[in-house]
Amino acid sequence: MALYNLPAHELGNKLRKKEVSSVELTRGFLNRIAEVEPEIGAFVTLCGETALESAALVDAKIGRGEPIAPLAGIAGAIKDILCIKGVKTTCSSHILDNFIAPYDATVIAKLKQNDAVFIGKANMDEFAMGSTTETSYFKKTKNPWALDCTPGGSSGGSAASVAAGEAAWSLGSDTGGSIRQPASFTGTVGLKPTYGRVSRYGCVAFASSLDQVGPITRDVTDCALVLNAISGHCEHDSTSYNLAAPDFTKALTPDIKGMKIGVPKEYFGAGLDKMVEEKVRGAIKHLSGLGAEIVDVSLPHTEYAVATYYIIAPAEASANLARFDGVKYGYRAPGCRNLIEMTVKTRTQGFGNEVKRRIMLGTYVLSSGYYDAYYNKAMKVRTLIIEDFKKVFGKVDILACPTAPTTALPLGSMLDPLSIYMLDVYTIPVNMAGLPGISLPCGFSGGKPVGLQLIGRALDEMSVLRAAYTYEQSAGFHKTAAPLGGVSA
Repeated sequence: MALYNLPAHELGNKLRKKEVSSVELTRGFLNRIAEVEPEIGAFVTLCGETALESAALVDAKIGRGEPIAPLAGIAGAIKDILCIKGVKTTCSSHILDNFIAPYDATVIAKLKQNDAVFIGKANMDEFAMGSTTETSYFKKTKNPWALDCTPGGSSGGSAASVAAGEAAWSLGSDTGGSIRQPASFTGTVGLKPTYGRVSRYGCVAFASSLDQVGPITRDVTDCALVLNAISGHCEHDSTSYNLAAPDFTKALTPDIKGMKIGVPKEYFGAGLDKMVEEKVRGAIKHLSGLGAEIVDVSLPHTEYAVATYYIIAPAEASANLARFDGVKYGYRAPGCRNLIEMTVKTRTQGFGNEVKRRIMLGTYVLSSGYYDAYYNKAMKVRTLIIEDFKKVFGKVDILACPTAPTTALPLGSMLDPLSIYMLDVYTIPVNMAGLPGISLPCGFSGGKPVGLQLIGRALDEMSVLRAAYTYEQSAGFHKTAAPLGGVSA
């Protein structure tokens, strides 16, 4: 198997054994990008020169006999919502297409301390608003499993880059499913940590009470390694937990005997593709065969989650995106006669249709006379959703369900915004409750991957990772590369 198809932990072992150098690995990924990027379109910005410089520093450390971190010298892709000092951070939006970040996001600073190599900034739905990576101002990313299909979103570039062998690992952000859903569509492993487990400082805000940064990788082991590197308290983020993170690799034991896994009935209703349901139920049966106890459970307020999310998230977005006005940074509309005209034209020209739609929705639900009818009511329903999970987790250790209701959909097929919003029906409740969730491949339908979602209690990524690792090692679907990876599905 080509080096670009190997998981990061295997590449790290080769580095430490001096079977390959970091510069050789990095050149290999850059060559792979040159080969497939014209078809995939995973990147907004490439960082080839600085990536090779970082790789050379790691090689020098190895040459001196110094120990290196697990991700040292291994190329990863960074969703273009995360700031890297001196590199463009566009959020795939025209309004930021000339913005150079003046500082590092906390997760980037942590990865730099681990000597990770950043190969480029990954394409995304504009300001993370979308589920197909088709709202990007720059390009439409394609799915390595089917070039006529979406890789999902909003972290579609991050997921596609890993699936296509353009990066060994990547970072995405997840506000309503934007790590897990593209992981499901691309046959990768995507983890949304507990809200507050990973700092949001330097992640351009969409919905501040929902956003969370996390990894997209080839396997569960790599997810644990990246989570180790990026977790922990941050003084710049008041919502980050002030506690030490565990070593998540200690969860990687293939044993779930006695673990109670809940199956929420609301996640297997209308709208779920029959083949997806078949594969997910097969995975749950497989988990039972590995020693887990399967328990039927109910999350009765699930049916309100999407509607609630599309009140809360746009409301927070309308406040967060007010800063993009052409005054301080980013795009400024030319030829304006006064401040009001400049602001209106800048935002009209700078934002895409989906972003404008959500800003208007959010402004409306926060406006005088409507706040109590919409936003305040939505916050009360959010509390009910949180209580549903609390009750269920009094009976079970984790939950198992589909990640998305379908496999990857054809590009351009989701013309109705409401249809796009429903792609996240199984992931949104997890964000509303601030819980950890992971998606990993559990089979194929029509040659396209199907994702199994495992959900845990707040701060219990260990149980989620243990169950995911146990299933992965037994089922082995992570070993099948996308067709563009050189192996036919």
